[in-house]
This record gives sequence, C-alpha cells and structure tokens, in this order.
Amino acid sequence: MNERAGTPALPEDLIDIDELVSAYYDREPVEPVVFGTSGHRGSSLDGAFNEGHIASITAAIIEYRQELGYDGALYIGRDTHALSEPAQKTAVEVFAAAGVEIRIDARNRYTPTPAVSLAILRANGAGTEAGVRVEGPGLADGVVITPSHNPPRDGGFKYNPPHGGPADSDATKKIAARANELMKDWRSIPRMPYEQARVARTTGTHDYLSAYVDDLENVVDMEAIRKAGVKIGADPMGGASVDYWAAIAERYGIDLTVVNPEVDPTWRFMTLDWDGKIRMDCSSPNAMASLLQIMGENAPYDIATGNDADADRHGIVTKDGGLMNPNHYLAVAISYLYANRTGWNADAGIGKTLVSSSLIDRVAGELGRNLLEVPVGFKHFVPGLLDGSVGFGGEESAGASFLRFDGTVWTTDKDGLILCLLAAEILAVTGKTPSQLHAELVDKYGPSAYARIDAPATKEQKSKLGNLSPEDVTATELAGEPITDKLVNAPGNNEPIGGLKVTTENAWFAARPSGTEDVYKIYAESFKGPEHLAQVQEAAKDVVDRALNG
Repeated sequence: MNERAGTPALPEDLIDIDELVSAYYDREPVEPVVFGTSGHRGSSLDGAFNEGHIASITAAIIEYRQELGYDGALYIGRDTHALSEPAQKTAVEVFAAAGVEIRIDARNRYTPTPAVSLAILRANGAGTEAGVRVEGPGLADGVVITPSHNPPRDGGFKYNPPHGGPADSDATKKIAARANELMKDWRSIPRMPYEQARVARTTGTHDYLSAYVDDLENVVDMEAIRKAGVKIGADPMGGASVDYWAAIAERYGIDLTVVNPEVDPTWRFMTLDWDGKIRMDCSSPNAMASLLQIMGENAPYDIATGNDADADRHGIVTKDGGLMNPNHYLAVAISYLYANRTGWNADAGIGKTLVSSSLIDRVAGELGRNLLEVPVGFKHFVPGLLDGSVGFGGEESAGASFLRFDGTVWTTDKDGLILCLLAAEILAVTGKTPSQLHAELVDKYGPSAYARIDAPATKEQKSKLGNLSPEDVTATELAGEPITDKLVNAPGNNEPIGGLKVTTENAWFAARPSGTEDVYKIYAESFKGPEHLAQVQEAAKDVVDRALNG
C-alpha cells in the first residue's frame, strides 16, 4: 500500500497530455497487439497503444466482419481517456476508407460501454418478436475505445460482435494475430483523411444518450425511485457517464446530483489508488475517498455511486455501510431482483464468475435457482443474457448486467449505471439500504472473509498454472478441511478457467496467472472468519507452489 493512497493527486502525479498524444502519432509500435478479457490496452509512451496499433486492429476487424458476413452498421463509442479521441479518429479514417457503415455519437461526446451494447442489440432486433439476430447479413457490431478504469496514460480498444457483448477468445485471437501481421507495414493500410471521413456517405451518427436514457424505465423502476424521493449522489469519476447522469435526473424527475461533472484527461481531481497511481476504480476505497468523505455522518445523499471511465463498473456507497464490497452488493442485487422481477423466466439462472463470493451460491440455493459459474470474463454471460436463461450476470470486480422487466435482454456487456440505479430502487422499494440487506444475508448464511493477493511467478510458472490438471494437486486438505473439489474448468460452461480452483465445505481459493505482471492472483474466501482466510491463503500458496514446482 502506497503511503499516499487515498490522498488527492498532486501536480507531479499528472500526465503530460501533449506528450501522451504526440507519442500516439510519433512513436512506432513496439509492443504487439494483445487482447485481454477487455480488448487491447497499453500506453503510447510505451509503444503499446500507438497509431499503428489502432490502424492495424481496425483493418483486422474489417477483414473479420467481412469473413463473417457482418455488413450492418458498426457502432463506435469512446470514453474520456486522452488517447480515446485520437484512436477514434484513426479508426474512423480506416473504416471510412473501407466503406464500412459506422455510427458515431450524435453529440460528438463520450459513450458508456453499455450504451454501445444496447445500440448493437437494438439494431439486431432486441425487443422485437423475432428477438436478437447474431447470424446473417445486415448485422450490426461495434467498437468501444476505452481502457476501462486504467490510469490516464493508457488507451484501450475492444470489439463487440453482433451479440453486443465482449468478443470471445476465438474472435480476439484471430483479430490480434491479423493485426500483428498488418502492423509490420501499417502505413500502407488505406485511410481517408479524417475531415473527409467524418462526412463520408458511410459515416452516420447515433443518439446513444437518448436511446439509452429513454429505455431505462424498462429495466429499473425509475418511478419507485422518484416517488420515494431517494437522494442520489452520482460521481462519474471524470468518465463517460457524465452527461448520462444529468440526463437521467431530468428525464425521470429523480433527486439526483452529479457530484463532480468535471472531465479532465489528467484526472487531477482524483485521489490516488492503493499503489499511488490515479485509477478510476469505483470499487476501491482509495480511489473513491472523495465520495466517501461526502458520505460521512451528515451525508446529503441516501445513496452515492461511482462509475469507472466507460461506466461498465459500479461503486455503491451507503450512509450506514460506506463503500460496499462488490461481492456483497452482487449478493444483495441478486436476492432483490429474483424476488421482484416477476416477468423473468421462472427458470432464469444466476451467473457468477468462479472467483465471486460463495455467498451468491447460498443465495441461489435459497432461491432455488440454477447457478451458472463461469471463468473470469463477462463474455461468458452473453448467451444466457441473450436468450433470458440467465437473469443476472455479475463479476467480483463490480461489473454486472441484468434483464429487462419482461425478461428480455438489456445489455450483454457490463452496465454500471443500472447497477447504481438498482441500489436506489432497492432502498425505494424495501426501505432498507443495500448495506442493511447484506447484513440480513450475513445473519442468514453466515459471515465470509474474502480477499485477493498476488504472489510472484515466472513466465514459465504462469504458463504452467494456466495448464494445470486436477491431478497436479496432491494435497487432500486445505487449512484443516478436506478438499471437496479441484477445478480447472468452470462448472457452469466447462470452459477452462486458466488456472485452478480448490474448494472445501467452508472455504475456497482460486489461482490465476496475471496477464500483465509476473505474478499469479490468489482469490480466497472463508466462512470461518479472517484468521481462517489467512490460513487458506497460506495453504493456497503452498498448494500452487507444489503444483508448479513438482
């Protein structure tokens, strides 16, 4: 933990925007294109997010969609990071030169990830009797230019196919491989000068904001929030939700204040995260320190919320509980939604990542709902959200989405805005804060201690960890309890988890290699208290070390 974590950023913490943008155009690509769980990310200063990268990725996407026969409009959104606008300009130039129909924001402003997902789904038939089409001609898809909650120096570029959610591994591997081939001679990729591309016949606009805001009443009970007079303080954290929160307040007449409407690509108004970096992580108490201070004893709001830069994540702050642990809020949201969404399919399951809290398992068991436990990555929830067989999909990293009131798809990408509004709906309908409802769940199912730690690992060890088999784990007990399962594939869809999960009756751990650092991540939880959690973590490191070095 950095000694300045949670304190305001100082001038020396801020990036030089001119240097960052100049590097985007002036520096040749050094690092290869690599798609993680949320697209390609990197900084122009490191030669990892430069004009050559974006031109090459865009050209690769054009070839990919031609191969699959996607010839509808391609919806483009961007967040408030400094590299997002130049990256959008590059993409528009390449798309226009190839004659691709594109739709950019009608206001030439910022676009949250869920607004792009919604636009793709609506274009492909969501809300009609035929339902969403994901195969055949005329299909729309999209690009979101964002590195999510990453520091201001970073850029990001991700592709959403016609199902509206994050592209799966088969697509991203193919796009990345082709982009790296094209990048060898990226200056030869056809481009149309931006001023021409902006007004080209194939370049159109889409009113992302109105389309999203006007549709919200079909997924969140906005009237209940208005009638109850719930006071909401929404902090966009300098991100793409900034215009949306003001529009939501006006459209629905709710008591909502935009706590900080400022947009500054240096994010000089932020408090520093745990490692001393500026990071728009709405699940971090350090990054959310300013909002937590406002929500003190004499807080002016009943519920306060935060969103990351592309608004696909949520942070929930209550007067009585402070910043909620994402796992705690997911469990509360699930418990509430399945009791209050009578239009959902009676068999609609509950989606969670395998590193999310087992409190969700216990809630699902009480509800009598099928639990779909999947690897890390929101893409695994897409099929269930599309056909309504999954009512809610959520990740431990504060990303989730859920169905409309009528049981049809809302978004197939994470939506931080509806999860924030749901907290206000919960208070309006139940008269209790999400923190109070979590306390009730703890009384019913028992308290849990949950944490994630990192342990050092070489590249060879990380590779081995990603390819372990259950037989590689020779231990029979974990922190004093017999091991009940050893998983390398997720039980919900049998997809590889890229690591290992070990369970006992009252605890579990999961170990996954980091995609960016020479460490592996250990997620662990115990229903026997913090001391037992510490034992589980130590035992987990021992189990993994033996498997890696055995």
